[in-house]
Amino acid sequence: MKLTIIGNGNMALALIAGLYKKYELEVVGRDMNKLKAISDTYENITITQITHDFDINGKNIILCVKPYSLQAVKKNLSGVANTLFSILAGTTIATLKDAIASQSYIRVMPNISAIYGSSMTTLTGDLNAKDLSIDIFDSVGNTLWLDSENELDIATAIAGSGPAYLALIAEAMADGGVKAGLKRADSKAIVAGLFGGFGDLIKHIEPSNIKEQVMSPSGTTACGVASLEEANIRSAFIKAVESAYHRALELGKK
Repeated sequence: MKLTIIGNGNMALALIAGLYKKYELEVVGRDMNKLKAISDTYENITITQITHDFDINGKNIILCVKPYSLQAVKKNLSGVANTLFSILAGTTIATLKDAIASQSYIRVMPNISAIYGSSMTTLTGDLNAKDLSIDIFDSVGNTLWLDSENELDIATAIAGSGPAYLALIAEAMADGGVKAGLKRADSKAIVAGLFGGFGDLIKHIEPSNIKEQVMSPSGTTACGVASLEEANIRSAFIKAVESAYHRALELGKK
């Protein structure tokens, strides 16, 4: 199957890395230097600099541009796509229908872990394209079909934005190790190993149970958790998700 990816930014690059072994890819963008870099990195990828009247007729399109770029991009497209997969945060299917003609519409929210085949990708949209969309995005990690666009906007605040939240945690923990006396490289390696193992752990054990198993009375973990609670860590993360969700709704109104 051939997929046409419109856009050459970070998220497009992450998807390309996960999809190119399974699918024939065409990458379309404005920056020819970036497009050439993609073709130099991956074999058998077709690159096209977008111009007026780029024909999308019958194609499966993955739209990987910023939400504010939709109106500019639509002016360069002609024809009716087979399926339009949009990763545009907050951009509703109704808005996509007004901008780009397609037989089916799917909203997709992957994250940059797609580059290593480990994205947590959420999807919603036309049910006739559900199986196709799951099959495609299973190639870049795990997928979860949601029943509404509102749920996808909430998921965007978790799975889409989540790598940035976790990056803050990882950076802070590594800094804590350095402050306590570890060499920077060793502290970073320990944090990376922690994150790698935790993914499998949380799939099988409830978060509260993980904490109970690790936190012994008057132990080191109990002291560390108490410090986090004093800093209102739970409230901070809840507010982060709510804030990102509301921003997705704002983007959808523009």
